[in-house]
Amino acid sequence: MTVHRTFDTFDQLPYQRPSYDAFVTQWNDSLDRFRKAASAEEQSDLLGAMNAMRVELDTASTIVSIRHSCDTGDQFYSDEQKYMDTIRPLVAEHVNDLYRALIGSPFRSQLEQRWGVQLFRIAEISIRCQSPDVIELLQRENELATEYQKLLASAEILFDGKTLNLSSIVPYLQHTDRSVRRAASDAKWEFFRANAAELDRLYDELVRVRTEIAQRLGYRSFTELGYMRMLRSDYTAADVARYRQYVLQYIVPIVVRLRQRQAMRLGLERLTYYDEPLHYRSGNPTPKGDPDWIIAQAEQMYKEMSPETHQFFQLMHERRLMDLLTRPRKATGGYCTFLAAYGAPFIFANFNGTAHDVDVLTHEFGHAFQCYSSRHHAAPEYWFPTYEACEIHSMSMEFFAWPWIKRFFGEDEDKYQFQHLSGALLFLPYATLVDHFQHEVYDNPTMTSEERKQCWRRLEQQYLPFRDYDGNEFLESGVVWQQQRHIYESPFYYIDYALAQVCALQFWVRAKTDRTSAWTDYLELCRAGGTRSFTELVALAHLHSPFDERSFTDIIGDITARLDGVPDSHFD
Repeated sequence: MTVHRTFDTFDQLPYQRPSYDAFVTQWNDSLDRFRKAASAEEQSDLLGAMNAMRVELDTASTIVSIRHSCDTGDQFYSDEQKYMDTIRPLVAEHVNDLYRALIGSPFRSQLEQRWGVQLFRIAEISIRCQSPDVIELLQRENELATEYQKLLASAEILFDGKTLNLSSIVPYLQHTDRSVRRAASDAKWEFFRANAAELDRLYDELVRVRTEIAQRLGYRSFTELGYMRMLRSDYTAADVARYRQYVLQYIVPIVVRLRQRQAMRLGLERLTYYDEPLHYRSGNPTPKGDPDWIIAQAEQMYKEMSPETHQFFQLMHERRLMDLLTRPRKATGGYCTFLAAYGAPFIFANFNGTAHDVDVLTHEFGHAFQCYSSRHHAAPEYWFPTYEACEIHSMSMEFFAWPWIKRFFGEDEDKYQFQHLSGALLFLPYATLVDHFQHEVYDNPTMTSEERKQCWRRLEQQYLPFRDYDGNEFLESGVVWQQQRHIYESPFYYIDYALAQVCALQFWVRAKTDRTSAWTDYLELCRAGGTRSFTELVALAHLHSPFDERSFTDIIGDITARLDGVPDSHFD
């Protein structure tokens, strides 16, 4: 049984820089004993002990990552992040040594019965992603990704007499006054224009570094390595390409009609890029209280949702395992991570007073609930599944929250649900565009920065045919992707959101008629963690695989019926 350390609150967790040299000495001694072990039982015990070493190092690294992203200007944790960026590839290589020993163990079949086949799949893939020859390149890749994060966090946008960042300007992008929306959008994109050369430099170097890593490891391109890094053991780039075609066939036509309806609701002859964030002439739905009020509503919601979610939310709230407010120097975006030694997740977000505050809270709570539900697994590889499966937990939790949405939005409940459901469809073409773009980039790594922008614009017109930049030459040049941090920091991750969205929508359809069954399968999925591959987890939850056309055809009718059943006149 896994034993976790107790603690009072996150801010009181101690941190001391772990000694990499001490780790290596202890690790290599244990690995040598593992190789010489005379039985599966002895190897299993040693594997458990080595996992405990990884837990200590991983927990320290996670504390650094959280505290650095909460304040990218904190010099101490900035230095610690650089240290972690440096040792992470070195540690990964030592873990790969363990993986090689696992795969070659004479007791493999017995170990598979004890630890599960999925661990060995992960091991076989992981050793193909790294070697000592690429460690310096991996360190440089980490440095560049951190530079990008800090650059976006440094944004100081002067608007409306305030100094805003990329999170706090969002409410202005949704303003009911069209002139304010346009001015806010111009102010936001001026930050990207002013930093265009640096953004180009960072991505140019990331593509070069990743391509060199792939070539040194024997891959034709980074695309192949990128799929290995994402631990995709049961589908290929050809499957993803087929999925993108389903989106083009089934989703893009619906999205075009949704954007046409949006223009009519707003009283516009044509919908421009700065109009897209506003869904209703009277304004988008917003939570009816401040962040503390939102947390109070969420606490009551999760108390009523299930005994499991009630107990878990209490833990997260009382132990201060959520940092939700935007502020200067805080990194952009939202995420969930796991403090392994303590068996506790941490949620990071940037509330900005929009409906996104509820979206991100329920989304990240889904991630957190899953890894907390999986904390009993002995193998670190099983705390989270592969990313596309992870996103099923988060996106499905957004929909499981629907019966309680009135708590957050009051009389705007219908507006929120229409916006949320239609937004799920609107998101799919964009997510597949991001994925298609990355395939083009890494399959053609010698493209110049200008050629990449032209590629984005060409694909954008295919996936987002309604997009109107209103003559803005900077945006028409194909730069919008530079705000998408996944492209810089986590290549080939973004399609995982799209794959998961189709699964989450299946849960939404099922919950309408049999919520108990849908929730039972969701709990089972969360508890399974990463013990199975993606398509195996989808099957466990009784869902159609996103690579099966039925995952689209079986949900389109219910979704369009809900959206078409609400006349635009219903929204003032």
